[in-house]
Amino acid sequence: MFSKILIANRGEVAVRIIRACKEMGIETVAVYSEADQNSLPVALADERICIGSNAAADSYLNQKNIISAALASNAEAIHPGYGFLSENPEFAALCEEKGIIFIGPDSNVLRAMGDKDNSRQLMKEIGVPVVPGTEILHDPAEAKRLAAEIGYPILVKATAGGGGKGIRVVEREEDLEHAFLAASEEAKSAFGNGDVFLEKYLTSVRHVEMQVLADAFGNIVCLGERDCSLQLNKQKVLEETPCLVMTEDIRKRMMDAAVKAAKAANYVNAGTVEFLLAPDGNFYFIEMNTRLQVEHPITEEISDVDIVKWQIRIACQIPLDFTQEDIHLHGHSMECRINARSTGQVDFLHIPGGSRVHFDTALVQDCLIVPFYDSMIGKLIVYAKTREDAIRKMEAALCEMVIHGIHTNIEDQLRLVRNPRFQKGDYDTLILPELLAEGGTELE
Repeated sequence: MFSKILIANRGEVAVRIIRACKEMGIETVAVYSEADQNSLPVALADERICIGSNAAADSYLNQKNIISAALASNAEAIHPGYGFLSENPEFAALCEEKGIIFIGPDSNVLRAMGDKDNSRQLMKEIGVPVVPGTEILHDPAEAKRLAAEIGYPILVKATAGGGGKGIRVVEREEDLEHAFLAASEEAKSAFGNGDVFLEKYLTSVRHVEMQVLADAFGNIVCLGERDCSLQLNKQKVLEETPCLVMTEDIRKRMMDAAVKAAKAANYVNAGTVEFLLAPDGNFYFIEMNTRLQVEHPITEEISDVDIVKWQIRIACQIPLDFTQEDIHLHGHSMECRINARSTGQVDFLHIPGGSRVHFDTALVQDCLIVPFYDSMIGKLIVYAKTREDAIRKMEAALCEMVIHGIHTNIEDQLRLVRNPRFQKGDYDTLILPELLAEGGTELE
């Protein structure tokens, strides 16, 4: 087992990893920007090293400084969390070159599965269904010709996209050229790769992802699904498990497809295979996230498997000590992402409690919310035996939560869980703006 791990991240995910390491008897090193010098993960870690100024490009994306911090502290491994460098093949390769274990898949797998066109082709080869679409396109004229064959509406998607970047919905041919160029330019700016392709834009679908764990000895298990359909501007807002419309037959077929995908990719560590689930029960591969997911805690709640600890064990060449037959999913869990809509000081903080209620966050009394990073400041997670009880528990927890000094989306989340259509499970990937509008919310 590792004796020391460096956490190349910040905020609640850094806290999550530090706590897992403490429970495993592993020392931790927190790296931080100047803006985060008084943050909770910095206080909790055994060692702490400043890696740059406020901007992410100068700190949490500064590969050289992070590697230097790992070498200086004699950390044996780096956990990248999610976001920042977590899916960066160059960073994983740099870790490999310097003899530091990257807690995640190796650089070749990151490179192969991070390219959406490449991963689509791999899935087609092994018989996992994919959304109808094209290969990489080189100009708008080619895109127009193929879009006419696929049929509108379509998606223009960057092969290296993520987090909603490099994606455009196109309803008609006259808008395609602008969308093609805009998606390509956005992806090139964000990811250094402007390649794009087309995909049929499916409506009335659910966004369902399957959580897998794969060790270095060929063992792969699937920990069930998460319904991530409630999104705003391609960003997830509320996730739950199990998916309300999932039948046992669909679940088994989708889990088998996820395991098949991981095997084909020679995948090792925790990963998520994402699908679109149509009303007729057919599903289509869209991508594989080669890292820990933000919403992983709800899977931990229903499976009793600590995903972060198993990431660390797998990276340490420890085989899974359970099989698919040992996984028994139970109850219902959901997560509301709590986002800041302003910066400033948190001058009063009350975190809700109760049985199987927890708030994953790095917030503490009087901490500062800075403008340099992602707006998510925490995740409110509940578990209950039934979905109805989980909704009631989430509503009570949101009512109890108080974060003063900044504006947040707590009230929006409360309106969402109180919405009768949500409570019935009557939603898909496009419905969230409509649900929030019914509650009189101004979307931001």
